[in-house]
Amino acid sequence: MTVNDDSFTNWKNREEIAESMIPIIGKLHRERDVTVLLHSRSLVNKSVVSILKTHRFARQIAGAELSVTETLPYLRALTTLDLGPSQIDIGMLAATHRGDDRGLTVEAFTAEAVAGATGADKIESRSGRDVVLYGFGRIGRLVARLLIEKAGSGNGLRLRAVVVRRSGGRAADDLVKRASLLRRDSIHGQFQGTITVDEASSTIFANGNAIKVIYANDPSEVDYTAYGIKDAVLIDNTGIWRDREGLSQHLRPGIDKVVLTAPGKGDVPNIVHGVNHDMIKPDERILSCASCTTNAIVPPLKAMADEYGVLRGHVETVHSFTNDQNLLDNYHKADRRGRSAPLNMVITETGAASAVAKALPDLDAPITGSSIRVPVPDVSIAILSLRLGRETTRGEVLDYLRNVSLTSPLKRQIDFTTAPDAVSSDFMGSRHASIVDAGATKVDGDNAILYLWYDNEFGYSCQVVRVVQHVTGVEYPTYPAPAA
Repeated sequence: MTVNDDSFTNWKNREEIAESMIPIIGKLHRERDVTVLLHSRSLVNKSVVSILKTHRFARQIAGAELSVTETLPYLRALTTLDLGPSQIDIGMLAATHRGDDRGLTVEAFTAEAVAGATGADKIESRSGRDVVLYGFGRIGRLVARLLIEKAGSGNGLRLRAVVVRRSGGRAADDLVKRASLLRRDSIHGQFQGTITVDEASSTIFANGNAIKVIYANDPSEVDYTAYGIKDAVLIDNTGIWRDREGLSQHLRPGIDKVVLTAPGKGDVPNIVHGVNHDMIKPDERILSCASCTTNAIVPPLKAMADEYGVLRGHVETVHSFTNDQNLLDNYHKADRRGRSAPLNMVITETGAASAVAKALPDLDAPITGSSIRVPVPDVSIAILSLRLGRETTRGEVLDYLRNVSLTSPLKRQIDFTTAPDAVSSDFMGSRHASIVDAGATKVDGDNAILYLWYDNEFGYSCQVVRVVQHVTGVEYPTYPAPAA
């Protein structure tokens, strides 16, 4: 085998540059609460290889060269500015500067593009906001990982406590087992950091964050102020209560707002971040993040409706099995879900289509839906079939959705892949609400069929955290600002 010395040398040079970026990114995050992004993907706490891979992926989607040699000058320029808390996308800085014909230096262009994060207009660092997780299952533990990951600056969300029911075993065993489930996950891998347990105080320490484990059988048993918790957002991951009356039980001393990680019923607002999160009333104390499938289909549906109009649609979701199904055939109150989840495809219902009306009230188009559970543990796909308001072409739709994923206000919700051999496991750990599969997209006149992958666990958990950041006021602005 012949080794290409030039290619190897180039790789080593890029490795060295990526290494030099890590302390800069970390210092901006810790000292100034600045999150450095690359086309909406965070570079905080990333390895050398992860930084290089993120650049390569962004280059493939954008269709233009993008490497660490190009983005490093913009990163260095940020260190010369008096920045306030913000998110700054160095990929977008490089791309927009490339199209600017004024001849500005990197330093001058960067200062202009992030002007809102400096000087008199910058946001001042705020004290952290307490968060409580009620329930510690699949979504609860992933949300915990995300909150711990984002605690680096100390000025954002602080996971203070987890409320669970005590198991039948010894208290010490219960705490150790719950910490172990946070530490290791069969799907999402090991926790990135260290976890220790203090049995005497019933506390889990994760990357230095003290998380009190509170045992209670129902919300009425807990006074959160007794644990030093105040004005907290409580995230209910149990799904036991879905209406306002039930969720109001969480509004105990120390709790200011309640966020449900399941579709809300009645007058509970169903929020899809990126689409209708700005409609949340400041005095609203109870809200829902809808379902993982609703979060997957609503952003691309909005994008298509904005550009082409939508007259009607149908969504078929092929969904991974979940813990509410049986491993082997046994009684289940719902039809079909009693049959073995890892051995069968199971037809079931989905409320995602009906939930569209709550998130997109201005969309005057009937949307129907159905679902099949399949024997994979994570990552699902929504097949969105649309009748559009005008005729178009496949190339036009793909170009449009690619640009939406890169530059629009929906770029954190919609991702885009051109990989010819993409399969479900490729999208485990995706932080987007859905990923458009370019190769599977079909367009014929005014009919369009979009194939939308989504990590129904992790991608959804990211959406939940974004909603919590928004309602607590720690969702900092992004620069350069996305195109409207």
